[in-house]
This record gives sequence, structure tokens and C-alpha cells, in this order.
Amino acid sequence: MSHYQYGAQVHANGIRQHYLRYGGHGPALVIVPGITSPAVTWGFVAERFGARFDTYVQDVRGRGLSQAGDDLDYGLDAQADDVAALIRALGLDDVTVLGHSMGGRIAIRMARRHPDLPLARLILADPPVSGPGRRPYPANLPWYVDSIRAAVHGMDADAMREFCPTWTEQQLRLRAQWLHTCDERAVVQSFEDFQRDDIHQDLPRVTVPTLLMGAGRGDVVTDADADEVLSLLPDARFTRVENAGHMLPWDDEEGFYRACGDFLGCPI
Repeated sequence: MSHYQYGAQVHANGIRQHYLRYGGHGPALVIVPGITSPAVTWGFVAERFGARFDTYVQDVRGRGLSQAGDDLDYGLDAQADDVAALIRALGLDDVTVLGHSMGGRIAIRMARRHPDLPLARLILADPPVSGPGRRPYPANLPWYVDSIRAAVHGMDADAMREFCPTWTEQQLRLRAQWLHTCDERAVVQSFEDFQRDDIHQDLPRVTVPTLLMGAGRGDVVTDADADEVLSLLPDARFTRVENAGHMLPWDDEEGFYRACGDFLGCPI
């Protein structure tokens, strides 16, 4: 049975925010995707969560069907305020926020900037732990820019395979279809902000139970990184999805669900 309900948009934090909703019953859960992942690309994950949670997937500003433009602020603070404003606009309470990659950094900043937000938990799925004076995020900006420009020009799954060689045909088709909606300026600023923004200073002020999740086949969150994050987070634990790369549910979907379920206290 499908748990998809609808896509909708609201005016929140001064912009048009688009989201997808799955489930419609149970505790609220908001998914904040990564740097070039429109909400629709997380639909297969939200479908699974929708069986137990009232699940919302946000199009981060400058991605998907949310507002974009040359005059828009694409900084981390604005992105964090967007999530908080979306939660309030939807009237959600005791909400779990699951942020992947860039979305994890957004979730951290959101929790610090909005301590009055009715948060229940955070799940930080392989967030870049780069920042001032730290090792760079282990990815290359041209990979993102070149793939976006190819998608704007028009590309199919075979062309996308050059950028994502391990993905399934369905995953490649969906990314090829939607990647053009990722504003290049937004992506470039977010990537560069991985090195400019210091999320470690935010961690001691995150007061809700938090799961830090690392990919087993990748070096975005090393064991040393995890130890440092746990030393700064007052109520956190760490798990590693051993068979996954950075795109966790794309690489090891069941391992990703097990890790989330263990933390949330229910099978996903």
C-alpha cells in the first residue's frame, strides 16, 4: 500500500517552501536532504517511514520546487530557519528531523538557533564535519557543477551513470529528471560553506537525543570525527552503516532503516 499523500507548498521564513508528505499518522518526522537531492529523490525512503511516521520531505531552498533565485540567501542560517519555519507552519509537535549530508548540518544549526522548537530527536546521516581549520569535505565541487550543467542541458539515465556509476536504473532516471532543479549558485555556496561554517560550536547547544550515522564505505565521518562530535553533544550516540557509502539508503537501504529503527525504537 502506498503511503504517499501529496505535495504542497507553504510561505515560511519569507519564501515558498515545497514539501512532500507521506503517511499522515504517527509521530512527525521531517527529512532534510543533501546538497543536490530534491525531495522527490527521497520518496522511496519517505514511503518506508510513512508506514509509522507522519513524514515530510523538504525541498531545501534552491532545490526542487522550493524558491530559488539570484537574490536568495543560500547560507546555513537561512536554511536552518527554513526548517524551523516549515515545522511551525505545519503545526508539527515532538518532531524528529532526519538530515542527510548537508541536511545534517542544517539540522544541527536549526536546533541551536531555535531551542524552543518542539523537537523530539535528530538523526544526522553522514554530515560533513568540515569547517574552519578542519580537513575539507572529501568531495569535489566540479562533480556537482558538471552534473547540474549536464542536467540543465538535458540528460538521461545513461549520461547520469557517468556521475553515479553504482546507482540503479530507476535512481539514475530520477536524478537525471530532477537535478536541473538544483540552482548552481545554491549548490556552490553550500559546498563552500562546508568549509566556512563551524557546526562544532553548535553541538553543545543541541539538547535532544541525537543519532550520528556514518557510512562504512566513506570518509565523511571518521571514527575520530565521531568521537569529537560525541564529546560535544550532550545526548548522542553513533552508529555506522557498514555496507553503505555516503548516499546511505541508496547503497544499503535495509542497513539504513535498521540503524534508524534502533534509534527510534521501532522497525522501519
